[in-house]
Amino acid sequence: MQSYPVIRRFLPAILLTLLGLGLATFLAPREVVEVRDHLTGFPDSDATAHLLRPTVLAALCLIPALAALYYGIVGAIDRYLIRQFMGAFLLCFSSLYSIWLISDLTNNIGNFRESGNTIDFMVKYYAATFPKVFVEFAPFGLLLAMLYSLGKLSRGQEIVSIIQTGRGVVRLIFPLIVMGLIVSLVCLGFNYRWAPSASGYQEALLEQAEMGSLSKARNVVYSAGEERRLWLVGSFPYEYHRGEPLKNIIIRSFTPEGKPEGRLEAKLAEWDRETNNWTFTGVSRWDMTHRLITPDGSKGPISPKLEKNIQDPLVMTQWPETPWKLIKPGLRAEQLGIPGLYSWLVQNRTSEWGNKRRFLTQWHYRWAQPGICLAIVLLAAPLGIVFSRRGAAGGIALAIFMCAGIMFSSTVFLALGESGYIPPVWAAWGTNILATSVALLLIQLRLVGRPIYQTLRKLLPV
Repeated sequence: MQSYPVIRRFLPAILLTLLGLGLATFLAPREVVEVRDHLTGFPDSDATAHLLRPTVLAALCLIPALAALYYGIVGAIDRYLIRQFMGAFLLCFSSLYSIWLISDLTNNIGNFRESGNTIDFMVKYYAATFPKVFVEFAPFGLLLAMLYSLGKLSRGQEIVSIIQTGRGVVRLIFPLIVMGLIVSLVCLGFNYRWAPSASGYQEALLEQAEMGSLSKARNVVYSAGEERRLWLVGSFPYEYHRGEPLKNIIIRSFTPEGKPEGRLEAKLAEWDRETNNWTFTGVSRWDMTHRLITPDGSKGPISPKLEKNIQDPLVMTQWPETPWKLIKPGLRAEQLGIPGLYSWLVQNRTSEWGNKRRFLTQWHYRWAQPGICLAIVLLAAPLGIVFSRRGAAGGIALAIFMCAGIMFSSTVFLALGESGYIPPVWAAWGTNILATSVALLLIQLRLVGRPIYQTLRKLLPV
């Protein structure tokens, strides 16, 4: 009979483990295929960072089971606090997500209808954007959950009762800090690859619904220095690695002296992975070395000459350019995950044309951003605990104000880091350090019993 309560405590962990393993078995092999395909096109990418993607995805599927295991291990009071907090977090996050969902659906319902299959397109769209939305809204959900759950416990004098059992404030909020850490791990997993890429994929899906094409980048410029060619790609398809053609191509060739030699325009450009040949369709080509002949027989100014009877489609062999090389300059740091950013930094370590500060700042920020969730939990905890009926509203207002300050501080620090005013590592971690310092100060004030809101008001000029 004693084993039944134990089994019931660990039953959620067992069920979530089985569910996570099943989901990992379904998703990880697909991610393995994506990684292999990426490394085939980008052989100079960091293989180790990309090969970790299936492992990170599988670990993401098992994080809920980890939270349930911790819930089963701790005592009754901790389980009660976790239930109150996680219930509030799910409610707050669901409310925030619903508000965003309604707003986004209102703005894009016309594009969804133009996609042809509205329901399937919407499922694909919102499944792809969920990691990005979760990373953006998780800090706000944690803030509201902390304020709601701790405020409710304070009003019912339950916190006072728990403290009278011998627990201090730090021990009381420790299980909530662990839950905040677990949410931070989810954000870190999404930041590894799927949250940053969701932004670009979201834009591409809307473009596909509206225009019938799925573009990963537009107006990409690539200079093949050794080949003396300059590529201008109007539209880069999102599935370029699966053979979809590039659109609206202009290729300018130059002489060894750097003077214009030729100009090739094409509506479509396809690359054959087996032969490395380029096939151009809808072709026009000009000779940029043609000169007009003056009446006295001397050579006049250069006049581009359109070549006639050119083959269409036109096949070019022995060109070393690949779609992966062409798209590199069009990649945005904000839409690259940790493997993509690290590979870019390694490949352009000695390059002078790229803005390495932007990519390095974003790489550090991928690791630092999840820490904001934990910092907000630490900030909200002392402000949500109230030992009297007075001061609750002031603490809540102060918590919301500080959360807004954290988001603003994060934007400012990133801008300073990308502009070169501060080192990238400080730009990424500066907000976390600042927020954690303030949180520790507030916890100290709560430990010594000083009213936080009134104490901080004295520091402000009247």
